[in-house]
Amino acid sequence: MDFTPTPEQTAARDLAAEIFGDLSTPERLADCGGGTDAELWKALCTAGLPGAVAETGLLGLVLMLEEQGRTTAQVPFAASCVYGLLAVGAHGAADQRTRLLPAFRDGAAIATGAFPARPGGVRAAPSADGTGRLTGSVPVVPWLRAATHVLVPDGMTRTLWLLRTDAPGVRRDPVETTAPWSAGRLTLDASPAERLGPDAAECVGSDAAAPQSPASRRPYADVLATARTAFAGVQAGVCAGSLARAVSHTTTREQFGRPLSTHQGVLLRAADAYMDTEAIRLTAYEAAWRRDAGLDAGEQALTAAWWAAEAGTRVVHTGQHLHGGIGADLEHPVHRHFLWGRQLAGYLGSGAEVLEELGQLLTSREARDLQNRQEATP
Repeated sequence: MDFTPTPEQTAARDLAAEIFGDLSTPERLADCGGGTDAELWKALCTAGLPGAVAETGLLGLVLMLEEQGRTTAQVPFAASCVYGLLAVGAHGAADQRTRLLPAFRDGAAIATGAFPARPGGVRAAPSADGTGRLTGSVPVVPWLRAATHVLVPDGMTRTLWLLRTDAPGVRRDPVETTAPWSAGRLTLDASPAERLGPDAAECVGSDAAAPQSPASRRPYADVLATARTAFAGVQAGVCAGSLARAVSHTTTREQFGRPLSTHQGVLLRAADAYMDTEAIRLTAYEAAWRRDAGLDAGEQALTAAWWAAEAGTRVVHTGQHLHGGIGADLEHPVHRHFLWGRQLAGYLGSGAEVLEELGQLLTSREARDLQNRQEATP
């Protein structure tokens, strides 16, 4: 594995860092409240960064999302790229790609996803022409209030459906989450939708561990793994930003006549936070690299998600604690990193849920390998 960015990935990351650094300032974030920063989103789309994902791949997207996480920029960058550009690009039918991808690239359309699927959440009544009617509800969908399209999996079959938020029977109610993600509750009442791809149906209980090429990879599993990898990239940036603020504070704040950073307890906590941040970054890079290389990345995406949940929580707590009493100030920038870190730790599965899923994947793979060895023995 070689995680060295290509020139295209490096250029996209550097441009993202410049735009986020210039426009996602603490003052602007305070003015945004809990909504989307429309001006920042327009700047990103004008620069062509969402559309660049087609060339930079998932690893390039992760690099750009790190820069978003550093500044906790309030834009649906990860959601629209994962549930729109990458999902439609990998699993959409030819006419869907032609019709939908240009709007997702230039920001005219914004996608989000009602992931992960929950039994009893949303049920689809499919038709022979590839359309269907969706009924059910999803309690929290990130960036729903800003989205024009939602990728919704059937709670039983995991078939992927794409619907417009202005379609009949679609209701969006604002929901306030830990981080200001412009989230909402999605309620569907026989809402019209189109199935993603000509053969997107996927049954629960099929072999989740078998490596598959991008062309034959199960759509739901692939989109979920991609989302976990992308949001782990955001978490790596959130943690890096939190730690950078803590380092700046402890090197300038003095106690007993010397900087806080010279105290052994502070040094040890900062060092642990740094190692945790690097673990999140490395596992996200590995999962992204494997998907871009056409390899199975389900196990690696779960690993990245676990580190993002468990280590991410530790890092943002450390960042806040190292600020002392200032860290308790809800208006201080480091508190935003704390909120984002906590939100990301629970999105797409808590650490315990992800660890259980990873254990099931590994044991099923081991059982299958054992069976194959026994069948091959004369």
